[in-house]
Amino acid sequence: MIALAATCMMVLVCSTTHAAGNAPGIYTLEGIVQLALEHNPTMAGAQGFIDQQRGQQTLAGSYPNPTVTGNSGVGEIRDAGRADIGPSLARQSLTEYNATIGQPLEWPGMRAARQRAADAGVATANSGLTETRLNLIAQVKVAFYDLLLAQQDAGLARQNLDIVDGVARIVKARVKSGEAPQFEAIKAEVEVLKARQQLARADNSVRINRVVVDTYTGGALGLSYSVNGEFVGIPNGVLLDPLMTRMLNQHPTIQRLLQSVEQSEWKLEFERQSRVPNVTVNGSYWREIGREAWQGGLSVPIPTWYRRQGEIASALGTKRREEAELLRARNELVRAVHQHFQDVRTTAELIEVFDKGLLKQAQEALRLAQFSFQQGASSLLEVFDAQRVQRQIQMDYVQARYDLSVSLARLERAVGGTL
Repeated sequence: MIALAATCMMVLVCSTTHAAGNAPGIYTLEGIVQLALEHNPTMAGAQGFIDQQRGQQTLAGSYPNPTVTGNSGVGEIRDAGRADIGPSLARQSLTEYNATIGQPLEWPGMRAARQRAADAGVATANSGLTETRLNLIAQVKVAFYDLLLAQQDAGLARQNLDIVDGVARIVKARVKSGEAPQFEAIKAEVEVLKARQQLARADNSVRINRVVVDTYTGGALGLSYSVNGEFVGIPNGVLLDPLMTRMLNQHPTIQRLLQSVEQSEWKLEFERQSRVPNVTVNGSYWREIGREAWQGGLSVPIPTWYRRQGEIASALGTKRREEAELLRARNELVRAVHQHFQDVRTTAELIEVFDKGLLKQAQEALRLAQFSFQQGASSLLEVFDAQRVQRQIQMDYVQARYDLSVSLARLERAVGGTL
């Protein structure tokens, strides 16, 4: 366990945000999460949707604009039947004009339903932003742990290469002095080549996972950064029933879908209220030759042939679809909480087995095999077998800690927040 801890400390390339006392380009998990929240385009998209819904809210609260119509022209009076008046009086002209203003008046029930639907739309968008944030944080954590696993794998591969190299040097010295046959040196060289290949693959995995983490921050990290962190352990007091209650009451996905159902209900109510026609109040002034008039009136469309049956049916279908999506999401989250909680418990039990002695036993077996080989009491094959077993146990331990960290990150996403 002590040897593995020392290896991990050498392997981990630490990273924090540009805080005091940390070198530039080194980041912790918290720093990378913050950069992702600031630069990832999905956050900008969620914020843009909020702005869009706020615009719809402003639109829903507006009043319809009045319509003003004006006409003007020259009119003439023609009277050719009177011979007792002169030609100048037989034909008169005058500028005529009229103006009309119309103000639509909305049905109060329709206006109220439209405003409530817009309010629910803003609430849905805000919950969507919280949901996007939750999912992004979980994705960044998993990517961070992927990179951490790759770095520790590379460190163990480098440690393995050093051990195999040391054994190969001893074998070559024995072959040179005639204490061992030539094929022993060939076998040792093959093991060195295999160890170098494993290290090359591990280093390549580190580079690939570094790019993946960088994409979540919108390219804010670059390609030459490094990270500092450790795999997390299971917190105390994590119980299934409280987690399930918290998920059902507070998860942003459920909140978003509940508000989406509410918005659909108000849209349905809006379509039903829209069957009552809006009234337009008109007023006009007329100035003509020999006539001046003030007029007022109402314009009311009569819903005789069509009463918005199609819009009502469409809104009802949307509401039923949103209700089905809410039920599906709730069932999916219940399954996810159970699954990830069980994964956390199972992996924690496996880590406990390693901590209680398996790691120490594998390290001690390798030390004894190396000592016996140096004393000539064991063969080269026994040393390499002990080395493979020790490295495999170390990798299994690191993999188990990685699995626990990833399961915790996914459990947090299923629950709706940190544990």
